[in-house]
Amino acid sequence: MSSKTRQNENNCEEQSGLKEELNRKIKEQKVVVDELSNLKKNRKVYVQQRNSNIFFLADRGQTLGSCKKELDNMKKELQDI
Repeated sequence: MSSKTRQNENNCEEQSGLKEELNRKIKEQKVVVDELSNLKKNRKVYVQQRNSNIFFLADRGQTLGSCKKELDNMKKELQDI
């Protein structure tokens, strides 16, 4: 088998792995968006600070909007692959 053939197979496997990982993240993000959408208006939402175990009180509407935007970006990235 030539080195180009092996390289193409490795690239296909890497892309497949990336697609699977992205699909998993998209499913997780859909759950987050659904959960935020179904919260009662008076419920509090906390957002975790990056690389930390600290949570901060956040606005539900802003959090939902940013989660939807992130989901759209993930879907767009999946289509580009």
